[in-house]
Amino acid sequence: MRDLIAHRGPDAAGEKVTPHVALGIRRLAIVDLLTGDQPQCNEDGTVWTVFNGEIYNFQELREELSRKGHRLVTEHSDTETIVHLYEDLGERFVERLEGMFAIAVWDTRTGTLVLARDRMGKKPLLYVSESDRLTFASEHASLLAGLRGRPSIDPQAVRRYLRLGYVPAPGDAFAGLQKLPPAHVLVWRDGTVALRRYWTPPQAGTLTIGEEDAVLELRRLLRAAVARRLIADVPIGAFLSGGVDSSGVVATMAELTPHVRTFSIGFDDAAYSELPHARRIAERYGTEHHEFVVRPEGLEVLDQLVRHYGEPYADSSAVPTFFLSKLTRRHVTVALNGDGGDELFAGYERHQAAQIASRFDRAPLSAAKLALWLVGSVLPDSLSPRSRARRVKRFVGALSLPPSERYLRWLGVFDTAQLAPLLDPAFAAETAGADDVASLTGQTWTWADPIATAQAIDRAVYLPDDLLVKVDIASMANSLEVRSPLLDRELVEFAISLPTSLKIKAGERKYVLKKALADRVPRENMYRPKQGFGVPVGAWFRGDLGGFAEDIILSARARGRGYFRPDVLERLVRDHTSGREDHTHRVWSLLMLELWHRAFTDPN
Repeated sequence: MRDLIAHRGPDAAGEKVTPHVALGIRRLAIVDLLTGDQPQCNEDGTVWTVFNGEIYNFQELREELSRKGHRLVTEHSDTETIVHLYEDLGERFVERLEGMFAIAVWDTRTGTLVLARDRMGKKPLLYVSESDRLTFASEHASLLAGLRGRPSIDPQAVRRYLRLGYVPAPGDAFAGLQKLPPAHVLVWRDGTVALRRYWTPPQAGTLTIGEEDAVLELRRLLRAAVARRLIADVPIGAFLSGGVDSSGVVATMAELTPHVRTFSIGFDDAAYSELPHARRIAERYGTEHHEFVVRPEGLEVLDQLVRHYGEPYADSSAVPTFFLSKLTRRHVTVALNGDGGDELFAGYERHQAAQIASRFDRAPLSAAKLALWLVGSVLPDSLSPRSRARRVKRFVGALSLPPSERYLRWLGVFDTAQLAPLLDPAFAAETAGADDVASLTGQTWTWADPIATAQAIDRAVYLPDDLLVKVDIASMANSLEVRSPLLDRELVEFAISLPTSLKIKAGERKYVLKKALADRVPRENMYRPKQGFGVPVGAWFRGDLGGFAEDIILSARARGRGYFRPDVLERLVRDHTSGREDHTHRVWSLLMLELWHRAFTDPN
């Protein structure tokens, strides 16, 4: 189990094995290179820990623990703070930690295992609870190797995957496997498992603050968050797309350190490539800048990526993230990025769409709504997923749905109307209800503040189960640690508490963040149309890779899975590869589902 995740920690391997527990660790050495190896224990060896990630406030915690009389034996390890905090606070130790982490603590005195995951879900933690034991790991390959047999596929999870493009926590594509949710502690004692949430985000929009004060506080919090993430005993760089978030992080790094290394990824298709925008920031701050261009042959890494992700995962930007991480690791061991800015400060077009749509919900049969529907019906179809006409049609097409269903349609891959004719009747009946709003997001939602609710759904599902999974797996596959200053706990709580009017103002998304960075990020970067981190796989699948997609998705093996009606499946794929319609995300999700089956469920 341990050595199947050697890529996550190539620098050292450790273990603690007793008659009751086996703890294994692969270490990527970042802080305290000489004495920081794991597992680590308290003074008398009664409490042991292994953990993946970083504790950013470890220096303050070490000083506090020393004053209390704890004997710290490492030079300056963040791991050591965990066992001594546990001695003082028990399972509540996690509430004192600021950072990204997946932690296991074994208490020999009480026979208790405690698992904990960071507040936002930066670091993964999978587990299986059986009657006589609990097994856990950071990645699927490792966890599966520790089980008595290969678990079956969860058909409910497959249907959720088809809706979202990933399997949301706490479920998993394998039956019986579970993901520890972000901000949760699991306590195992005498074969009994108990879960507890240890942190809850503040209520949205409750902070009374003026624009000028909000800008000043945001600048202070961003600077502090970046400074905390520059603590390391190894070289540090930054992912740079040239967008507001990553540019703001790089600009802040340049204030705090004399030498900044930046890394960017691009494509030959100018509509998808952000390299010119990244170069503008790199030149402004004089960074040591590195670039890489991904071309169709880059999809040769798909089988490798599928095995690393461990369950079906349909975010195609995992491909450039993998190559970006590979490039970055040649020069540094740690990279900062801009993840979280859109979810915290309302940066997605769908956030505005949710607000606009809510106005029509108050008068569902209004003339304005009818007029919008008529406009949408006559707009021409476009093969470009980024065309304005296509986005308008997508918006109008969801207006008649309830708000939560509408938002999931914008957020996901297949909506319920698209799945209905595609799914095999038996599979559809078996999984009925698996992809309703509560099943997909873990709760029902009220839409009094549409923008705040849309952001909350993103933070509950899209951020931890898609974006953070993408970056963690792709970066750690290359033995690179990625840190996200915008997901600092203090900054997150401040951003959520801000009034919605400071997030979208006069039609401008991420308003307050842009104001805070106005003197640091050029207007050309700040106010350019949002590109995202997309991949031109739609065009690739109509070109040289069209046969590749068809051969896999329409193969006898794929048709035999029992998920789809073969004729509808074939029509969808060929409509895309022939150029009649654009089904980029749907074709990609079908491709990744089949490749996952071949890697994990078919006989070798």
